[in-house]
Amino acid sequence: MMKPLVRNAALSGYVELSQSLGIDPRALMKRVGLDPAGLAVQDRWISGVAVIQLLELSAAAARREDFGLLLAERRRFSSLGPISLVIREEPDVRSALELLVRHEHMYNELLHSRLSEVNGLATLKVSLEPAETAATRQSVELAVGAFHQVLRTFLGARWQALSVCLTHGAPKDPGSHQRLFGPVVEFDSEFDGIVFYASDLHTPNPMGDPMLRTYARQFFDAIATSRDTTVLDRVRDLIEVLLPTGRCSIEQVAGSLGVDRRTVHRHLAASGETFSSVLNATRSQLAEQLVPNPRRSLTEISGLLGFSAPSAFSRWFREQFGCSAREWRTRRAERGPGEGDPGGAPEGHAGTEMRRIPDW
Repeated sequence: MMKPLVRNAALSGYVELSQSLGIDPRALMKRVGLDPAGLAVQDRWISGVAVIQLLELSAAAARREDFGLLLAERRRFSSLGPISLVIREEPDVRSALELLVRHEHMYNELLHSRLSEVNGLATLKVSLEPAETAATRQSVELAVGAFHQVLRTFLGARWQALSVCLTHGAPKDPGSHQRLFGPVVEFDSEFDGIVFYASDLHTPNPMGDPMLRTYARQFFDAIATSRDTTVLDRVRDLIEVLLPTGRCSIEQVAGSLGVDRRTVHRHLAASGETFSSVLNATRSQLAEQLVPNPRRSLTEISGLLGFSAPSAFSRWFREQFGCSAREWRTRRAERGPGEGDPGGAPEGHAGTEMRRIPDW
């Protein structure tokens, strides 16, 4: 069973917050098996359990029970990833929240949220399911705080919930909670979440542009993923994210999935694939998108596809497409878009032909 994942963006602001509190973020991340350098890739998926452990360790090291909440304050709207582009154009608060709840698996597989309405009150309940026993105080406060920040983005900085509910006990110093939520925090509650007037859901989105909404929805429909995403899909996505970093390996992918490399091999074998075959197919697909673009140098494309040197990219491209990258680009430009393969197709496609022509 694959463990739930979260996007690197869940830790947006973590390094800066840790340093401001006098703790070493690099050492703490390595302690839970996370790669500090990987934080630069916001859309990379990492182990949700490792993130939960990291926040608890950080809170203890900094002696700050409000660590998760302080991190929530540093969250930006863009931390939600591609879905943030669509939410910005939704017509009202209800539509934006429902979209967030329905597609939460696209940015955090740990998170399970639910929006309900009863007697004029709206309740947004939040829960985390890490698939194993773990202390989640900091992660819960991060999630609740992040949702609260989203609501204020739509309803204004002065908006206040009727109550912010947390199932854990009160901290010794509730100052940060009161500063962020106001005097409405209820600890030792029956659930984690936010209660507010249902009428707030009808509030128009001040950021929305009706003319852009259709385009935003079309974009989102093209990238939206199902909750039933397979391991093969996950591996493909991770390879695409990791290739430009030069750190794409079975070990890196397995670490992001929260399993060992043998588990990844086993799941891929069940789909009739190997890590090498998926890596190669992903590179070929990306190459077909990147090489025709004259604004990108072939050296730059080599790096984006994870090659350590342009010569390695050159040899690989010739093996896959039957010609050099420069020749392929020229033929594509001559034929124009939509006129078929410019000569040479990815390995395994009809028409592959090996030719001796000058390298790029």
